[in-house]
Amino acid sequence: MAEPGGKTSPQVRLKYNVSGSSNWYPYYIPNSPDSPGIISELLPQILSRAGVGGEIVPLPPKRTNQALENGQLDFDIVSPSWFPNGDFGPKFVKSSPIMLIKENVITLPGHEQDWQDISAIKGREIGTVMGYLYHDDKDFIRADFRSEQELIKALHKHRIPAAISGDYPALYWSAKLNLPIAIAAEHSSGDLVFRLRKEHEALLPAIDAAIAELKKDGTIKTIIAKYTQRLQP
Repeated sequence: MAEPGGKTSPQVRLKYNVSGSSNWYPYYIPNSPDSPGIISELLPQILSRAGVGGEIVPLPPKRTNQALENGQLDFDIVSPSWFPNGDFGPKFVKSSPIMLIKENVITLPGHEQDWQDISAIKGREIGTVMGYLYHDDKDFIRADFRSEQELIKALHKHRIPAAISGDYPALYWSAKLNLPIAIAAEHSSGDLVFRLRKEHEALLPAIDAAIAELKKDGTIKTIIAKYTQRLQP
């Protein structure tokens, strides 16, 4: 129910899970209350400003999409660039953009020239993260691992020739593990948004207004900088 000023009734509660993988740095960082990640910090602020309650439902990553389909979850944070033709399907609506996100093919140093064209992944076994969405995963053979951290390790163990990863997670885990990587072709680029079940479509104006407020007052920019200023390609 909407209130004056575009806010919604605080009785409204949306169920969600932002875990992504076991550690979706810098968007979700478990067991780190002071620095829980960009999305973990932003979501409570967006929901609060929109006048919407939130309830975190713990689920393993591979069950998140199914939970959204059957209504066990009400929304998640994704990029249309991860979906074929950017289409969420008839059950969902999307919010205004929260922030940019980019994925690249990653490989070992010295091999990046083999992966400068995204068509190089076609028909090849490519490292991916279990439960993640890839708009073109019918074009290559998925080799699922638990997290971006495991992708970096798998590259260095020569279990896979290349992987697909967000640029910030790949750079973070490469530095953390002291395992160098090379960033090659861009796989996707787009905005992170709410993928909201359509029965909650009436909440979108308040959610969009909250995102706009957090952009205008610099909150989103400050939180992004907190986690990414040391992670430059």
